[in-house]
Amino acid sequence: PSCLWGRTPALSSRFSQTAEPSAPGEDEHFIRAQAPWEAGHRQPLSPIVELNVGGEMYTTTLSTLKKHPGSKLAEMFTGQPKLRTDSEGRFFIDRPGTYFKYILEYLRSNQVPTQCIQDVYKEALFYDIEPLIKQLEDSPQIFGELVARRQFLARVPNYSENIELMIRIARAEAVASRQSSVIVCVVRTEEDAARCQDALNSLDMDKKSVVKFGPWKAVPSISDLLDCIQMDVEAKGYKISFQPHVAEKGFRFKSHDFFYKFLFTWW
Repeated sequence: PSCLWGRTPALSSRFSQTAEPSAPGEDEHFIRAQAPWEAGHRQPLSPIVELNVGGEMYTTTLSTLKKHPGSKLAEMFTGQPKLRTDSEGRFFIDRPGTYFKYILEYLRSNQVPTQCIQDVYKEALFYDIEPLIKQLEDSPQIFGELVARRQFLARVPNYSENIELMIRIARAEAVASRQSSVIVCVVRTEEDAARCQDALNSLDMDKKSVVKFGPWKAVPSISDLLDCIQMDVEAKGYKISFQPHVAEKGFRFKSHDFFYKFLFTWW
């Protein structure tokens, strides 16, 4: 099912009903007098709360929002509310409303979401709902990313910097071109790193820059690292593919042992 399922329809203003018709100018005073979060007003919040989360409308209870007292979400509604309101008087939270329904469902029934896990995890971190964060981190998707993949990449020297370097090289070559190519040298061991450097030294000075990844001390293979590079570049919005690079004459050994060509396709 789509992550857009279950959107709560927009609700009418909580200030739309008055006891009797009012004179011109009195409506505004009435509305402002009923806003307990404004300076000088200490009326308790209604137990029913209407929310506008990034344009998605929700209705829930104050107790639901404050279920986890240490959370940022609970803090928003503790004491004088810290939120602005929209034109209909609903409390406004400037976050993606699509995933707030999963946050709300967890607060209501302790049901951990099974859809849109990565996005719900980001929202759980923002609202600082610690029990939900911990349960999501135990899910295969988050556990695999945090414990397996990221811990591996932390053992690859300058991984993030090299990703950015690849992108800069590709963008520099994109003028009037459909594709840009970036040559990458991937080495797993110190011995391979020495051989790779020996090969790089044999290149002419006018050859394009080569981005070097490795060596690292972890189980994943060169193929695993190549998949990670593609995954992280694509996560930044680029269309990319890679293949073994067959170098021109001048290398002292088989170039496809370490060298790969990444193709950025622009259109």
